[in-house]
Amino acid sequence: MNNGARFDVEAIRRDFPILRRLVRGKPLVYLDNAATSQKPAAVIEAEKSFYETYNANIHRGVHQLSEEATALMDEARAKVARFINAKSEREVIFTRNATEAINLVAYAWGRKFLKEGDEIALTEMEHHSNLVPWQILAQEKGVRLRFVPVTARGTIRVEEARRTITPRTKLFAFTAMSNALGTINPVPELLSLAKEAGAATLVDASQWTPHLMTDVAAWDCDFLAFSGHKMLGPTGIGVLYGKEKILESMDPFMGGGDMIQEVWLDHSTYGEVPFKFEAGTPNIAGAVAFGAAIDYLSGLGMEAVRRHELELTRRALEIVREAGAVELYGPATAEERGGVVSFNIADIHPHDVGQVFDSEGIAIRAGHHCCQPLMKRFNIGGTARASFYIYNTMGEVEAFGRALAKVKRFFKVPEEVNSGR
Repeated sequence: MNNGARFDVEAIRRDFPILRRLVRGKPLVYLDNAATSQKPAAVIEAEKSFYETYNANIHRGVHQLSEEATALMDEARAKVARFINAKSEREVIFTRNATEAINLVAYAWGRKFLKEGDEIALTEMEHHSNLVPWQILAQEKGVRLRFVPVTARGTIRVEEARRTITPRTKLFAFTAMSNALGTINPVPELLSLAKEAGAATLVDASQWTPHLMTDVAAWDCDFLAFSGHKMLGPTGIGVLYGKEKILESMDPFMGGGDMIQEVWLDHSTYGEVPFKFEAGTPNIAGAVAFGAAIDYLSGLGMEAVRRHELELTRRALEIVREAGAVELYGPATAEERGGVVSFNIADIHPHDVGQVFDSEGIAIRAGHHCCQPLMKRFNIGGTARASFYIYNTMGEVEAFGRALAKVKRFFKVPEEVNSGR
Protein backbone atom coordinates (compact mmCIF):
# COMPACT_ATOMS: atom_id res chain seq x y z
CA MET A 1 0.00 0.00 0.00
CA ASN A 2 1.30 3.42 -0.94
CA ASN A 3 1.11 5.03 2.50
CA GLY A 4 3.62 7.72 1.60
CA ALA A 5 1.69 9.17 -1.34
CA ARG A 6 0.24 12.66 -1.13
CA PHE A 7 -3.48 12.59 -0.39
CA ASP A 8 -4.99 14.93 -2.99
CA VAL A 9 -8.70 15.12 -2.24
CA GLU A 10 -9.50 17.27 -5.26
CA ALA A 11 -7.85 14.76 -7.57
CA ILE A 12 -9.74 11.97 -5.82
CA ARG A 13 -13.04 13.77 -6.31
CA ARG A 14 -12.48 13.93 -10.05
CA ASP A 15 -12.52 10.12 -10.06
CA PHE A 16 -16.14 10.00 -8.83
CA PRO A 17 -18.70 10.86 -11.53
CA ILE A 18 -21.63 11.20 -9.13
CA LEU A 19 -19.95 14.08 -7.29
CA ARG A 20 -20.54 16.27 -10.35
CA ARG A 21 -24.32 16.18 -10.02
CA LEU A 22 -26.59 18.71 -8.36
CA VAL A 23 -29.16 17.98 -5.66
CA ARG A 24 -31.92 20.56 -5.10
CA GLY A 25 -29.96 22.77 -7.47
CA LYS A 26 -26.83 22.64 -5.30
CA PRO A 27 -23.61 20.60 -5.52
CA LEU A 28 -24.01 17.22 -3.90
CA VAL A 29 -22.38 16.89 -0.48
CA TYR A 30 -22.45 13.18 0.27
CA LEU A 31 -22.15 12.48 4.01
CA ASP A 32 -23.88 9.10 4.15
CA ASN A 33 -20.80 6.95 3.70
CA ALA A 34 -21.48 4.64 6.66
CA ALA A 35 -24.53 3.42 4.72
CA THR A 36 -22.74 3.03 1.39
CA SER A 37 -19.86 4.72 -0.40
CA GLN A 38 -19.77 6.25 -3.86
CA LYS A 39 -17.89 4.49 -6.68
CA PRO A 40 -14.89 5.76 -8.63
CA ALA A 41 -14.82 5.54 -12.41
CA ALA A 42 -12.27 2.71 -12.22
CA VAL A 43 -14.76 0.51 -10.34
CA ILE A 44 -17.65 1.38 -12.64
CA GLU A 45 -15.48 0.69 -15.69
CA ALA A 46 -14.26 -2.64 -14.27
CA GLU A 47 -17.81 -3.94 -13.97
CA LYS A 48 -18.79 -2.55 -17.37
CA SER A 49 -15.68 -4.01 -18.98
CA PHE A 50 -16.40 -7.46 -17.57
CA TYR A 51 -19.82 -7.58 -19.19
CA GLU A 52 -18.55 -6.13 -22.47
CA THR A 53 -15.42 -8.29 -22.78
CA TYR A 54 -15.30 -11.32 -20.48
CA ASN A 55 -18.85 -12.25 -19.53
CA ALA A 56 -19.13 -16.01 -18.98
CA ASN A 57 -19.78 -18.37 -16.09
CA ILE A 58 -16.75 -19.49 -14.09
CA HIS A 59 -15.36 -22.95 -13.32
CA ARG A 60 -17.69 -24.65 -15.79
CA GLY A 61 -16.30 -24.08 -19.23
CA VAL A 62 -13.18 -24.85 -21.21
CA HIS A 63 -13.75 -22.01 -23.65
CA GLN A 64 -11.66 -18.85 -23.51
CA LEU A 65 -14.29 -16.54 -22.02
CA SER A 66 -14.93 -18.91 -19.11
CA GLU A 67 -11.24 -19.29 -18.45
CA GLU A 68 -10.73 -15.52 -18.49
CA ALA A 69 -13.70 -14.89 -16.21
CA THR A 70 -12.43 -17.55 -13.79
CA ALA A 71 -8.99 -15.92 -13.75
CA LEU A 72 -10.51 -12.51 -13.00
CA MET A 73 -12.56 -13.96 -10.13
CA ASP A 74 -9.48 -15.68 -8.72
CA GLU A 75 -7.51 -12.44 -9.01
CA ALA A 76 -10.20 -10.55 -7.08
CA ARG A 77 -10.10 -13.15 -4.31
CA ALA A 78 -6.32 -12.82 -4.13
CA LYS A 79 -6.62 -9.03 -3.82
CA VAL A 80 -9.02 -9.38 -0.91
CA ALA A 81 -6.73 -11.87 0.81
CA ARG A 82 -3.76 -9.48 0.51
CA PHE A 83 -5.81 -6.48 1.63
CA ILE A 84 -6.81 -8.13 4.93
CA ASN A 85 -3.54 -10.09 5.25
CA ALA A 86 -5.15 -13.53 5.16
CA LYS A 87 -2.76 -16.48 5.07
CA SER A 88 -4.49 -18.04 2.07
CA GLU A 89 -6.98 -17.14 -0.64
CA ARG A 90 -8.90 -20.24 0.50
CA GLU A 91 -9.87 -18.26 3.61
CA VAL A 92 -11.83 -15.69 1.56
CA ILE A 93 -15.48 -16.52 0.79
CA PHE A 94 -17.47 -14.20 -1.45
CA THR A 95 -20.98 -13.44 -0.18
CA ARG A 96 -23.62 -10.86 -1.09
CA ASN A 97 -22.68 -8.65 1.87
CA ALA A 98 -21.56 -8.72 5.51
CA THR A 99 -25.07 -9.70 6.57
CA GLU A 100 -24.91 -12.90 4.53
CA ALA A 101 -21.40 -13.57 5.80
CA ILE A 102 -22.57 -13.46 9.43
CA ASN A 103 -25.61 -15.56 8.65
CA LEU A 104 -23.31 -18.09 6.99
CA VAL A 105 -21.40 -18.48 10.25
CA ALA A 106 -24.62 -18.74 12.27
CA TYR A 107 -26.02 -21.46 10.02
CA ALA A 108 -22.93 -23.42 8.99
CA TRP A 109 -20.87 -23.11 12.19
CA GLY A 110 -23.41 -22.34 14.91
CA ARG A 111 -25.92 -25.03 14.03
CA LYS A 112 -23.20 -27.66 13.94
CA PHE A 113 -21.14 -26.79 16.98
CA LEU A 114 -23.45 -25.06 19.48
CA LYS A 115 -25.81 -26.85 21.84
CA GLU A 116 -28.34 -26.01 24.54
CA GLY A 117 -26.77 -24.17 27.45
CA ASP A 118 -23.93 -22.67 25.41
CA GLU A 119 -23.54 -18.89 25.36
CA ILE A 120 -22.81 -16.30 22.68
CA ALA A 121 -21.37 -12.96 23.78
CA LEU A 122 -22.30 -9.82 21.84
CA THR A 123 -22.35 -6.10 22.64
CA GLU A 124 -25.21 -3.65 23.03
CA MET A 125 -23.97 -1.65 20.02
CA GLU A 126 -24.31 -4.38 17.41
CA HIS A 127 -25.93 -3.76 14.04
CA HIS A 128 -29.01 -5.92 13.55
CA SER A 129 -26.95 -8.02 11.12
CA ASN A 130 -24.81 -9.17 14.04
CA LEU A 131 -27.75 -9.65 16.38
CA VAL A 132 -30.80 -11.11 14.64
CA PRO A 133 -28.98 -14.19 13.23
CA TRP A 134 -27.83 -15.07 16.75
CA GLN A 135 -31.32 -14.52 18.16
CA ILE A 136 -32.71 -16.98 15.60
CA LEU A 137 -29.98 -19.49 16.45
CA ALA A 138 -30.53 -19.05 20.20
CA GLN A 139 -34.25 -19.73 19.88
CA GLU A 140 -33.59 -22.82 17.78
CA LYS A 141 -30.73 -24.31 19.80
CA GLY A 142 -31.43 -23.12 23.34
CA VAL A 143 -28.31 -20.95 23.34
CA ARG A 144 -28.11 -17.98 25.70
CA LEU A 145 -27.12 -14.52 24.46
CA ARG A 146 -25.11 -12.28 26.80
CA PHE A 147 -24.29 -8.63 26.12
CA VAL A 148 -21.36 -6.40 26.94
CA PRO A 149 -22.94 -3.10 28.07
CA VAL A 150 -22.25 0.21 26.36
CA THR A 151 -21.16 3.16 28.51
CA ALA A 152 -22.79 6.58 28.48
CA ARG A 153 -19.93 7.66 26.17
CA GLY A 154 -20.85 4.95 23.70
CA THR A 155 -17.79 2.82 24.40
CA ILE A 156 -17.04 -0.75 25.49
CA ARG A 157 -15.01 -1.40 28.64
CA VAL A 158 -12.70 -4.40 28.50
CA GLU A 159 -13.46 -5.23 32.14
CA GLU A 160 -17.18 -5.40 31.33
CA ALA A 161 -16.42 -7.74 28.45
CA ARG A 162 -14.42 -9.90 30.83
CA ARG A 163 -17.44 -10.17 33.14
CA THR A 164 -19.74 -11.02 30.21
CA ILE A 165 -17.59 -13.82 28.82
CA THR A 166 -17.92 -17.02 30.87
CA PRO A 167 -16.66 -20.61 30.60
CA ARG A 168 -19.90 -21.32 28.72
CA THR A 169 -19.14 -18.72 26.03
CA LYS A 170 -18.54 -20.47 22.71
CA LEU A 171 -18.52 -17.38 20.48
CA PHE A 172 -17.78 -13.70 20.95
CA ALA A 173 -19.14 -11.70 17.96
CA PHE A 174 -18.68 -7.94 18.02
CA THR A 175 -18.30 -4.89 15.81
CA ALA A 176 -14.87 -3.38 15.34
CA MET A 177 -16.40 0.05 14.73
CA SER A 178 -19.94 1.17 15.51
CA ASN A 179 -21.91 2.29 12.47
CA ALA A 180 -24.23 4.36 14.67
CA LEU A 181 -21.69 6.09 16.94
CA GLY A 182 -18.37 5.66 15.16
CA THR A 183 -16.86 4.08 18.28
CA ILE A 184 -13.60 2.25 17.57
CA ASN A 185 -13.54 -0.78 19.82
CA PRO A 186 -10.40 -2.31 21.41
CA VAL A 187 -10.38 -5.25 19.01
CA PRO A 188 -7.12 -6.98 20.09
CA GLU A 189 -8.05 -6.83 23.78
CA LEU A 190 -11.56 -8.17 23.16
CA LEU A 191 -10.22 -10.99 21.00
CA SER A 192 -7.70 -11.86 23.71
CA LEU A 193 -10.47 -12.22 26.29
CA ALA A 194 -12.36 -14.62 24.05
CA LYS A 195 -9.25 -16.72 23.42
CA GLU A 196 -8.58 -16.97 27.16
CA ALA A 197 -12.09 -18.40 27.55
CA GLY A 198 -11.62 -20.80 24.62
CA ALA A 199 -14.36 -19.08 22.59
CA ALA A 200 -14.43 -18.61 18.84
CA THR A 201 -14.43 -15.02 17.56
CA LEU A 202 -16.24 -13.11 14.82
CA VAL A 203 -15.43 -9.49 14.01
CA ASP A 204 -17.99 -7.42 12.14
CA ALA A 205 -15.58 -5.19 10.21
CA SER A 206 -18.18 -3.56 7.96
CA GLN A 207 -17.21 -0.08 9.18
CA TRP A 208 -13.57 -0.82 9.98
CA THR A 209 -12.23 -2.29 6.74
CA PRO A 210 -13.15 0.69 4.49
CA HIS A 211 -11.35 3.13 6.80
CA LEU A 212 -8.55 1.42 8.73
CA MET A 213 -5.84 -1.14 8.07
CA THR A 214 -7.22 -4.67 8.52
CA ASP A 215 -4.84 -7.46 9.53
CA VAL A 216 -6.59 -10.74 10.33
CA ALA A 217 -3.25 -12.47 10.93
CA ALA A 218 -2.30 -9.97 13.64
CA TRP A 219 -5.79 -10.10 15.17
CA ASP A 220 -5.91 -13.90 14.94
CA CYS A 221 -9.72 -13.79 14.73
CA ASP A 222 -11.61 -16.87 13.58
CA PHE A 223 -14.09 -15.02 11.36
CA LEU A 224 -14.33 -11.52 9.91
CA ALA A 225 -17.16 -10.07 7.80
CA PHE A 226 -17.37 -6.95 5.63
CA SER A 227 -19.15 -5.54 2.57
CA GLY A 228 -17.74 -4.25 -0.69
CA HIS A 229 -20.24 -1.43 -1.18
CA LYS A 230 -19.00 0.50 1.86
CA MET A 231 -15.45 0.60 0.48
CA LEU A 232 -15.95 1.90 -3.07
CA GLY A 233 -17.09 -1.45 -4.47
CA PRO A 234 -20.45 -2.35 -6.00
CA THR A 235 -23.47 -3.56 -4.07
CA GLY A 236 -24.14 -7.28 -3.88
CA ILE A 237 -20.61 -8.38 -2.97
CA GLY A 238 -19.20 -9.07 0.49
CA VAL A 239 -16.63 -11.22 2.22
CA LEU A 240 -16.44 -13.76 4.98
CA TYR A 241 -12.91 -14.44 6.13
CA GLY A 242 -12.50 -17.63 8.11
CA LYS A 243 -9.54 -19.66 9.28
CA GLU A 244 -9.11 -22.50 6.83
CA LYS A 245 -9.29 -25.33 9.36
CA ILE A 246 -12.51 -23.95 10.82
CA LEU A 247 -14.09 -23.53 7.39
CA GLU A 248 -13.16 -27.09 6.52
CA SER A 249 -14.94 -28.35 9.64
CA MET A 250 -18.20 -26.57 8.76
CA ASP A 251 -21.12 -27.89 6.74
CA PRO A 252 -22.27 -26.01 3.60
CA PHE A 253 -24.46 -22.94 3.93
CA MET A 254 -26.42 -23.59 0.72
CA GLY A 255 -26.60 -26.56 -1.62
CA GLY A 256 -26.52 -26.47 -5.41
CA GLY A 257 -24.19 -26.12 -8.32
CA ASP A 258 -20.46 -25.45 -8.06
CA MET A 259 -20.21 -26.30 -4.34
CA ILE A 260 -20.09 -30.04 -4.91
CA GLN A 261 -17.45 -32.64 -5.59
CA GLU A 262 -19.65 -35.55 -6.65
CA VAL A 263 -23.43 -35.99 -6.65
CA TRP A 264 -25.52 -39.15 -6.56
CA LEU A 265 -29.30 -39.39 -6.34
CA ASP A 266 -29.21 -40.01 -2.59
CA HIS A 267 -26.15 -38.09 -1.40
CA SER A 268 -23.37 -35.69 -2.36
CA THR A 269 -19.82 -34.85 -1.43
CA TYR A 270 -18.72 -31.24 -1.26
CA GLY A 271 -15.98 -29.18 -2.81
CA GLU A 272 -13.02 -27.65 -1.06
CA VAL A 273 -13.14 -24.28 0.68
CA PRO A 274 -13.94 -21.62 -0.25
CA PHE A 275 -16.08 -23.08 -3.05
CA LYS A 276 -18.05 -25.25 -0.62
CA PHE A 277 -19.73 -22.02 0.55
CA GLU A 278 -20.29 -20.39 -2.85
CA ALA A 279 -23.22 -22.30 -4.33
CA GLY A 280 -24.55 -21.26 -7.71
CA THR A 281 -23.34 -18.53 -10.03
CA PRO A 282 -21.65 -15.84 -7.92
CA ASN A 283 -21.56 -12.10 -8.50
CA ILE A 284 -18.57 -12.38 -10.82
CA ALA A 285 -18.74 -8.85 -12.19
CA GLY A 286 -19.20 -7.51 -8.67
CA ALA A 287 -16.14 -9.37 -7.45
CA VAL A 288 -14.06 -8.04 -10.33
CA ALA A 289 -15.20 -4.48 -9.62
CA PHE A 290 -14.55 -5.02 -5.91
CA GLY A 291 -10.99 -5.93 -6.86
CA ALA A 292 -10.72 -2.57 -8.62
CA ALA A 293 -11.98 -0.84 -5.46
CA ILE A 294 -9.30 -2.57 -3.42
CA ASP A 295 -6.70 -1.42 -5.94
CA TYR A 296 -7.94 2.14 -5.54
CA LEU A 297 -7.80 2.10 -1.73
CA SER A 298 -4.43 0.36 -1.75
CA GLY A 299 -3.09 3.08 -4.02
CA LEU A 300 -4.15 5.74 -1.52
CA GLY A 301 -2.92 3.82 1.52
CA MET A 302 -5.17 3.12 4.48
CA GLU A 303 -3.03 5.20 6.83
CA ALA A 304 -3.58 8.21 4.57
CA VAL A 305 -7.32 7.46 4.46
CA ARG A 306 -7.41 7.46 8.26
CA ARG A 307 -5.46 10.74 8.55
CA HIS A 308 -7.81 12.48 6.13
CA GLU A 309 -10.93 11.30 7.95
CA LEU A 310 -9.48 12.32 11.32
CA GLU A 311 -9.08 15.91 10.12
CA LEU A 312 -12.66 16.06 8.89
CA THR A 313 -14.07 14.45 12.03
CA ARG A 314 -12.17 16.76 14.39
CA ARG A 315 -13.65 19.80 12.66
CA ALA A 316 -17.15 18.32 12.53
CA LEU A 317 -17.05 17.61 16.27
CA GLU A 318 -15.96 21.20 16.91
CA ILE A 319 -18.88 22.49 14.86
CA VAL A 320 -21.41 20.35 16.70
CA ARG A 321 -20.06 21.32 20.13
CA GLU A 322 -20.07 25.02 19.25
CA ALA A 323 -23.61 24.91 17.85
CA GLY A 324 -25.53 24.70 21.13
CA ALA A 325 -28.75 22.72 21.67
CA VAL A 326 -27.13 19.75 19.92
CA GLU A 327 -26.77 16.39 21.63
CA LEU A 328 -23.70 14.48 20.46
CA TYR A 329 -23.43 10.68 20.82
CA GLY A 330 -20.32 8.58 20.97
CA PRO A 331 -16.72 9.04 22.15
CA ALA A 332 -15.45 12.51 22.96
CA THR A 333 -12.49 12.65 20.57
CA ALA A 334 -12.02 11.99 16.87
CA GLU A 335 -9.18 9.59 17.69
CA GLU A 336 -11.64 7.30 19.49
CA ARG A 337 -14.07 7.12 16.60
CA GLY A 338 -14.22 6.65 12.87
CA GLY A 339 -15.52 9.35 10.54
CA VAL A 340 -19.01 9.32 12.06
CA VAL A 341 -20.82 12.14 13.87
CA SER A 342 -24.18 11.11 15.33
CA PHE A 343 -26.36 13.82 16.89
CA ASN A 344 -29.80 15.18 17.71
CA ILE A 345 -30.93 18.80 17.73
CA ALA A 346 -33.20 19.70 20.66
CA ASP A 347 -36.48 17.81 20.29
CA ILE A 348 -36.49 17.84 16.46
CA HIS A 349 -37.05 14.45 14.83
CA PRO A 350 -33.93 13.20 13.00
CA HIS A 351 -35.94 12.78 9.78
CA ASP A 352 -36.83 16.49 9.88
CA VAL A 353 -33.17 17.31 10.40
CA GLY A 354 -32.29 15.14 7.41
CA GLN A 355 -34.85 16.88 5.20
CA VAL A 356 -33.41 20.32 5.97
CA PHE A 357 -29.94 19.04 5.15
CA ASP A 358 -31.30 17.58 1.91
CA SER A 359 -32.67 21.01 0.96
CA GLU A 360 -29.02 22.14 0.94
CA GLY A 361 -27.94 19.20 -1.22
CA ILE A 362 -26.36 17.45 1.77
CA ALA A 363 -27.00 13.73 2.22
CA ILE A 364 -26.93 12.52 5.82
CA ARG A 365 -28.62 9.53 7.49
CA ALA A 366 -31.56 9.75 9.90
CA GLY A 367 -33.05 6.94 11.97
CA HIS A 368 -31.98 4.08 14.20
CA HIS A 369 -29.22 2.93 11.81
CA CYS A 370 -30.22 -0.74 12.25
CA CYS A 371 -29.22 -0.45 15.91
CA GLN A 372 -32.53 -0.26 17.77
CA PRO A 373 -31.21 -1.78 21.04
CA LEU A 374 -28.43 0.83 21.08
CA MET A 375 -30.95 3.63 20.53
CA LYS A 376 -33.01 2.23 23.42
CA ARG A 377 -29.85 2.31 25.54
CA PHE A 378 -29.78 6.10 25.07
CA ASN A 379 -33.58 6.46 25.35
CA ILE A 380 -33.91 7.88 21.85
CA GLY A 381 -35.70 6.78 18.70
CA GLY A 382 -32.77 7.57 16.44
CA THR A 383 -30.17 10.14 15.47
CA ALA A 384 -29.03 12.21 12.53
CA ARG A 385 -25.68 10.90 11.31
CA ALA A 386 -23.00 12.42 9.11
CA SER A 387 -20.24 10.09 7.96
CA PHE A 388 -17.12 10.94 5.97
CA TYR A 389 -14.90 9.26 3.41
CA ILE A 390 -11.95 9.85 1.12
CA TYR A 391 -13.67 12.31 -1.26
CA ASN A 392 -15.14 14.61 1.41
CA THR A 393 -13.51 18.00 1.89
CA MET A 394 -13.13 20.47 4.70
CA GLY A 395 -15.40 22.77 2.71
CA GLU A 396 -18.11 20.13 2.88
CA VAL A 397 -17.66 19.90 6.64
CA GLU A 398 -18.24 23.67 6.81
CA ALA A 399 -21.36 23.19 4.65
CA PHE A 400 -22.48 20.62 7.24
CA GLY A 401 -22.12 23.34 9.89
CA ARG A 402 -24.19 25.82 7.87
CA ALA A 403 -26.95 23.25 7.41
CA LEU A 404 -26.89 22.59 11.16
CA ALA A 405 -27.42 26.29 11.77
CA LYS A 406 -30.25 26.34 9.20
CA VAL A 407 -32.06 23.56 11.07
CA LYS A 408 -31.91 25.60 14.27
CA ARG A 409 -33.18 28.73 12.52
CA PHE A 410 -35.97 26.93 10.70
CA PHE A 411 -37.28 25.27 13.86
CA LYS A 412 -36.52 28.32 16.03
CA VAL A 413 -34.32 26.35 18.43
CA PRO A 414 -33.18 28.51 21.34
CA GLU A 415 -29.46 28.79 22.00
CA GLU A 416 -28.30 26.69 24.92
CA VAL A 417 -25.22 24.86 26.02
CA ASN A 418 -24.67 21.50 24.40
CA SER A 419 -24.67 18.79 27.05
CA GLY A 420 -22.88 16.26 24.82
CA ARG A 421 -22.24 12.63 25.67
